[in-house]
Amino acid sequence: MDETHGRHVNARFERLAQRVRDELAAAGLPVVAPGLDAALAVGAEVRVSTWNQHFGEEPEVLVSWHLSPRLRCRATADLERGGEPTAAARQAGGIHTAMAAAVIAVLSAAGFTARDRADDYAPFDVLVLDGPDVRTPPVWSEQAERPRRTAGESVS
Repeated sequence: MDETHGRHVNARFERLAQRVRDELAAAGLPVVAPGLDAALAVGAEVRVSTWNQHFGEEPEVLVSWHLSPRLRCRATADLERGGEPTAAARQAGGIHTAMAAAVIAVLSAAGFTARDRADDYAPFDVLVLDGPDVRTPPVWSEQAERPRRTAGESVS
């Protein structure tokens, strides 16, 4: 793949990622600002992963849920100690499962194709495969509120 084609492909996935961020925000979910330090992140992080390009595949748009830093630290510390899952670890897992399902439901309602990523290394990530036609404005946009004129109808 030449460099120009690679930039075009990545730009297409970046646009899809931005549309995903917009839809999740429109649904009222907190969305992590791109580039925010992971230690501060809370809510839906939408990113373009280019890791699989090493294998000749296209980038992926992924959504991960970030718990509050406090619960995240507690659950991580408990898991690192080993043994039986603690209440914090169970709660964190339950939240991740619920939020992945919620993200898929929100995006599906907005016309996106999204599913569980099915990755053992990131079991709660959501993979966004496609979005609605870019020529159709989102239902929450001002452009969608304007009535459409039919052919021959005059502008008042």
